[in-house]
Amino acid sequence: MRLFVPNACGRINRRQWLSGTGMGFTGLVLSALFQQNAAASGHAAWAPPDGKPHFAPKAKSVIWIFLQGGVSHLESFDPKPELNRFAGKTIAETPHQGVLDSAFVKKNVVQFTGIDRKLMTTVLPLQVGFRKHGQSGIEVSDWWPHLAGVVDDLAIIRSVWTTDNDHAAQLQFHTGRHIFQGYFPSVGSWVHYGLGSLNENIPKFVVLGPPVPPHLGGAGVSGGNYLGPQHAGVHLSGDPANPLPYATRPDGLPAREQESEFEFIRELNELDAARYPADASIRARIKSYEMAFRMQTAVPEVFEFAKEPEHIRKNYGLDQENTQHFGRDLLTARRLVERGVRFVQVFHGYRTDGNGWDAHSELQKNHSRLCGEVDLPLAGLIRDLKQRGLLDETLVVWGTEFGRTPGVEGLREGRDHHPFGFSCWMAGGGLKGGVAHGATDELGFHAVEHRHYVTDLHATVLHQLGLNPRKLEVPGQKRLDIDFGEPIREIIG
Repeated sequence: MRLFVPNACGRINRRQWLSGTGMGFTGLVLSALFQQNAAASGHAAWAPPDGKPHFAPKAKSVIWIFLQGGVSHLESFDPKPELNRFAGKTIAETPHQGVLDSAFVKKNVVQFTGIDRKLMTTVLPLQVGFRKHGQSGIEVSDWWPHLAGVVDDLAIIRSVWTTDNDHAAQLQFHTGRHIFQGYFPSVGSWVHYGLGSLNENIPKFVVLGPPVPPHLGGAGVSGGNYLGPQHAGVHLSGDPANPLPYATRPDGLPAREQESEFEFIRELNELDAARYPADASIRARIKSYEMAFRMQTAVPEVFEFAKEPEHIRKNYGLDQENTQHFGRDLLTARRLVERGVRFVQVFHGYRTDGNGWDAHSELQKNHSRLCGEVDLPLAGLIRDLKQRGLLDETLVVWGTEFGRTPGVEGLREGRDHHPFGFSCWMAGGGLKGGVAHGATDELGFHAVEHRHYVTDLHATVLHQLGLNPRKLEVPGQKRLDIDFGEPIREIIG
């Protein structure tokens, strides 16, 4: 097999083809026989999705926001006064010592290191105050004053749990599987696989923000895995001057000449695709070249923030140093869904701090700074979508890999990883606003009421897009019940 690619200047020499790399008549015949055999074996009975929803959708697009490192649910959307009442005491000295004996302690955690992670048992008080906000009266911490102002648009889920208590939980949050089980399609790739494009000039699935490190899941958090590389997310740079790295047209190369060369590349690769019809990478490469050419015009236009009114730029915090990076990503996300992108994945955490939200010490210093980076842009996104009439058809999801322990870690007032119960929220896309669903216990240790494994979030997203995940099948790829999850009916409008 030979894929044809441009040289460093974006060009391909026709001698590459004329020097004997043609497939020939025999290859075409073999290709036809292969396809006949596949049909005879019964595989032809299965057909990939046609891009149409299975039932009437409530939403068209998703903006999936993920905060890397593990945000404390206790200092954001799930206040626990008992932490202040028993501060400095061990959990065993409180009326709530039963949380340590819960079956969830062992049942729901697969140790990444093979060594049981120490449970932090000395209670750390809340590091910030809480107040009720909006007509709903939902309590939100004082580190989130802007989001508190739009709380009536949020559906807060206080009972999410996962099984990975190390940072590969980022992979599990996006695929539903522990890293020990391998790599599987991400939630964004399932959306890409199930729904057709609304704009052929821009990818259906775009990724913004700092990448996830390889040992924590890397590209797998937005990967297509067995769905094929064509269903993986396309990472765009946050640099408006170069939003599409390695895909800009070389200086001095006219657009018409490049278009001709891309067409020639496509013709050559199509011949190889006929010779090797089972190789999805060839088809993905062909499509990537075709889209790369179209994106050279479409993508830079998405980043033309100067066309936005000043009050919109301020709405996202583009006029402030600490909020401009994340604000730019969220404004980009809004501009992408306006242009028909189905799924936009936005990451925050590792751009300005290698540890992100991973506050093993000095949680107050860590979280107050990072909340200052994201709170204003997040609220700005909700308000902007709403005033444009886009919130009804755009589902916004806010998540993180796990919460933080009720107990203190070390001597510097930090909290450790906590997969037993934590908070996420969703907004728009046909969901109820101003609701707090589910609950953790009095210490915020275990999710105890309306418990939701992370794939329930996936199922809710797919449901609002009109997709039934059990109908998204791939021959030879058996899925487990936990992969599908269940839509969170209580928050669906």
